[in-house]
Amino acid sequence: MRQEHSKNWSLYNGDCVGILKNFEDNSFDYSIFSPPFASLYTYSDSINDMGNCKSDDEFYKHFKFLVKELYRTIKAGRLVSFHCMLIPAMKERDGYIGIKDFRGDLIRMFQAEGFIFHSEVTIWKDPLIEAVRTKALGLMHKQLCKDSSMCRQGLPDYVISMRKPGVNENFITHDTGLTCYAGAVTPEGDVLSHEIWRKYASPVWMDIRQTNTLNKMPARDEKDEKHICPLQLDVIERCLTLWSNPGDVVFSPFGGIGSEGYKSVEMGRKSVATELKSSYFDVAVKNMQMIENKPKQLELF
Repeated sequence: MRQEHSKNWSLYNGDCVGILKNFEDNSFDYSIFSPPFASLYTYSDSINDMGNCKSDDEFYKHFKFLVKELYRTIKAGRLVSFHCMLIPAMKERDGYIGIKDFRGDLIRMFQAEGFIFHSEVTIWKDPLIEAVRTKALGLMHKQLCKDSSMCRQGLPDYVISMRKPGVNENFITHDTGLTCYAGAVTPEGDVLSHEIWRKYASPVWMDIRQTNTLNKMPARDEKDEKHICPLQLDVIERCLTLWSNPGDVVFSPFGGIGSEGYKSVEMGRKSVATELKSSYFDVAVKNMQMIENKPKQLELF
């Protein structure tokens, strides 16, 4: 297993479940990540890759081990946030056309381990972009004209937050209010913090910049089929603002190219992340080194 460490971050190239077993109980203040979407995408050929599964049931059996370790290693009263979506059911794979409740299945898995369902936010996405990207029958205008009984709405993203029972011993305070806004247009008002909070507290986030991500292209293997979709930095920043303090240790079991760790360090937190795929891990190391050196570069001027 390869490892890279610095003052404010640690990256591990290997299976998240096995690596987590080396951490003590109550090690992390917060966790945020985007898990593999069951059998929808395959990220690598490794048997340890949760996305490399034959069925949804196989994914859930594997993912359950991670939920157990997250419950053990998250501090009492603190949160785990995961990004997910409903998964389209396909005729050739599932035997029918419809939607599978991946979001609900994950929530119930966390609840079964002892987590409390804390909050949910829906992230709006443009259905036209989804239609062009996925060629989904239900989003095609020609299907509307032909027979709209098979038409449906687009699939939004969700950020689900689960809380470990117990008392949070280190309050997450915002003494000066919210002054920085992560999104397309900063709200205006006499009391800026109130206006930002109103946006963050909304059950639907309408202005997440979908392209505000770390550069994914360097992580692509020559033979890579395969899906890379970094979590938007706006989403990560909002979650870190709401549910972590500066100095907190933030864990990501699916580190990818380092998005959660990058934002964590940029916002004064410490990052621990695991990533199974070597090409992703290599790019994540470079991204972490880049954000760690960024303040030093600014100081030169």
